[in-house]
Amino acid sequence: MIRIISLNLNGIRSAARKGLLPWLESSQADVVCVQELKAQEGDLDDSLREIAGLTGHFHFAQRPGYSGVGVYSKRPPVAIRVGFGDPEFDAEGRYLQADFDAFSVVSMYLPSGSSSPERQEAKFRFMKSFGAHLRELGRSGREVVVCGDWNIAHHQIDLKNWRSNQKNSGFLPEERDWLSGVFDDHGFVDVFRRLDDRPEQYTWWSNRGQAWAKNVGWRLDYQIATPALAARASRTSIYTDQRFSDHAPLTIDYDASW
Repeated sequence: MIRIISLNLNGIRSAARKGLLPWLESSQADVVCVQELKAQEGDLDDSLREIAGLTGHFHFAQRPGYSGVGVYSKRPPVAIRVGFGDPEFDAEGRYLQADFDAFSVVSMYLPSGSSSPERQEAKFRFMKSFGAHLRELGRSGREVVVCGDWNIAHHQIDLKNWRSNQKNSGFLPEERDWLSGVFDDHGFVDVFRRLDDRPEQYTWWSNRGQAWAKNVGWRLDYQIATPALAARASRTSIYTDQRFSDHAPLTIDYDASW
């Protein structure tokens, strides 16, 4: 069995202060994909480079305190790819791919468009560029799981207040159609939904109001896999007993070997 966890940290040092490291020690993870490091290489001490017996590899943003992704793994990758070949977004630290003998794991952080119309346009540019990369990745012949904060709620079931958010970033028709294309055209599988079709299964809650207390959330974090690997997923969970970030860890077990 391979246990993979994905979590947007909203700052790795902040998440560590909130108790992330002891939880990861108890999680029995084989791979942990993290997003939004909000750190540079020099900001990480040894306790953040190796966590729970897992060694980290990172893609830092050029801008300090912004974005950044990483993959921690129990076994060393045979290859690491930093960035997916788009200069605009590779500068923002949004993609890291770890290749193992039997499969590849990607940690990806799709931009949010909620802060301004300019960032929404950047999000659309990312979707176009990354969609082309996903198409090639799906055709590569490798088994792949792309973990991360996709910043899109796919269906009405994936957010609490879907009616009032239809014109907001994260639930725009163009975004949802694009994500449908990842599944329908590129052949990837939403692994969580393959295993769990219940409503009110969210991974992100606004810090405003009482969104967390009232479970007014969005499902923005995914593990999206090639069909053969997705078919071997056996168990999933969203951990909400503690709060390390404004996102919750998404764990999926795969009946697979390295």
